[in-house]
Amino acid sequence: MLNLSNLIVGMSGLAVVGMPAIAGPVQIQVTVENLAPTNSVAFAPLRVGFHGGTYDSFDNGAAAGEAIISIAEGGSGSAWFPAFEAADSTATLGTVAADAGGPLLAGGTGSAVFMIDPTINRYFSFGSMVVPSNDYFIGNDDADAYQLLDNDGNLLISSITQFGRDVWDAGSEVDGAFGAAFLAGSSNGDHIDENGVVGFDFAGLDVFNGLTTGAGYEFDRQFGADDAIYQISFEVVPAPSSALALGLGGLVAVRRRR
Repeated sequence: MLNLSNLIVGMSGLAVVGMPAIAGPVQIQVTVENLAPTNSVAFAPLRVGFHGGTYDSFDNGAAAGEAIISIAEGGSGSAWFPAFEAADSTATLGTVAADAGGPLLAGGTGSAVFMIDPTINRYFSFGSMVVPSNDYFIGNDDADAYQLLDNDGNLLISSITQFGRDVWDAGSEVDGAFGAAFLAGSSNGDHIDENGVVGFDFAGLDVFNGLTTGAGYEFDRQFGADDAIYQISFEVVPAPSSALALGLGGLVAVRRRR
């Protein structure tokens, strides 16, 4: 007489072979690096969102809203995160900070790992204040500009490089030492309204040339439009292996936990 337990194990093995692979959440390591010249720009912690391709925090040529201003003027993202979550409640949001703490200085790196469900959060958005400045930043103004993953969790983009030409001016605060972040003797809490619009502008950083930064070096922009100043890299981090559930009941339970 055929042993029932052997029959179940044998059937479960056949079921595993015959069934397609089950896509699930993937761990993505995000690494940032400041590629700017020594004594040039630094960057606030990178604020990130993995999402469904719907949230757009700003538009080129339009007045900056509270969400992007919270990144451009102070680097915190204090309004960016709530606005993002309100627009896409299933988005995965977080921060990539410098390994050394504080602003990401030239040559510095930082990384963080995020668990992402590729079936709902295939797109990637980001924002970081460029300092010293009053309201300069990097970020994407198109919600679906960066499809990071396919439905199975495979990476479609290995890195995003930001060049001098990619630096934005939020147009919300007048440029100058008064109220600039990361500048010795200046208080980021000070502010003079500019009432402008968001637009590309890296040359405006020259207003800070020769001034001393919060890190103690004398600022010198140096880079041009085509020079790489920042890189975001992505890597799938293998999750710890787990034992395969034996038996048809175990297999069904695994499938239902999606």
